[in-house]
Amino acid sequence: MKAALTATAVLATAGLAIPAATAATSAETARPTAPVTPAAVPAHAVTGYWQNFNNGATVQTLAQVQDQYDIIAVAFADATGTPGQVAFNLDSAGLGGYTVDQFKADVAAKQAAGKSVIISIGGERGTVAINDAASATAFADSVYGLMREYGFDGVDIDLENGLNSTYMTQALKSLASKTGPGLVLTMAPQTIDMQSTSGEYFKTALNVKDILTVVNMQYYNSGSMLGCDGKVYSQGSVDFLTALACIQLEGGLDPSQVGIGVPASPSGAGSGYVAPSVVNNALDCLTKGTNCGSFKPSKTYPGLRGAMTWSTNWDATAGNAWSNAVGPHVHGLP
Repeated sequence: MKAALTATAVLATAGLAIPAATAATSAETARPTAPVTPAAVPAHAVTGYWQNFNNGATVQTLAQVQDQYDIIAVAFADATGTPGQVAFNLDSAGLGGYTVDQFKADVAAKQAAGKSVIISIGGERGTVAINDAASATAFADSVYGLMREYGFDGVDIDLENGLNSTYMTQALKSLASKTGPGLVLTMAPQTIDMQSTSGEYFKTALNVKDILTVVNMQYYNSGSMLGCDGKVYSQGSVDFLTALACIQLEGGLDPSQVGIGVPASPSGAGSGYVAPSVVNNALDCLTKGTNCGSFKPSKTYPGLRGAMTWSTNWDATAGNAWSNAVGPHVHGLP
């Protein structure tokens, strides 16, 4: 986690978390299994990141992930020696002997329960780069290989060191052509990445709008940012959540493609934690025009997708306070 600068300055990159180092293995060695069968994502959904490493938060198997989570993003895939290519290396030792076979069975069980399990690419220390046609192809091919090997329903883009909208768009469109309908595609940009539609991350989101499930921007590790009304808002407030979400909602994304990403506990991020009640107030403000702070949007967005948290593990560490409060609220939205 890194401290951020003000809205008028270039921010330092800030991450969801720091994964333990793992050895990369080639996705080409993946043994294909049954074709991917996507799980349905509800109209109002809760996304949670599951940690494939032990950083002091509660260690979980996928089977132990709280039931309120509709989309479970497995953090993280690893870069390989081939530009754009990714692999997944289960941290069995760090997770108490969790085996690959158990992991695959848990993915299938979550899907049978109506959940989506996706592989997240990036994180604070992620080094995956898609900067040309060859790396775009390698990315699409390797992610599709992981989907077939582990049963993942899709992919989460959490590249925090910049991306190229042209080639990331190419990669994601190529992946969608392989999977067919039902690909679950999420993104977790930092606040600076979604301040303007001219930014590469925002452009990518708009370029893939036809296949995009949700953008869960990280409303933390951020510092102050501009809202859609041109005013500066500080993180850690309901206004920060609503005024920044408004930029995406008015910038071309469908309300169903916008989610609020927050830490599950103060330990989950360096800064920007808000109580679950603040998240719920922001959801109410955006969807119903109630419980707003000083910023009130000019219209409501009842189709707002929901909320995301880093992480299911930090949520468990805090007694599941986040999912127990935010989950039912998201699922009860209009």
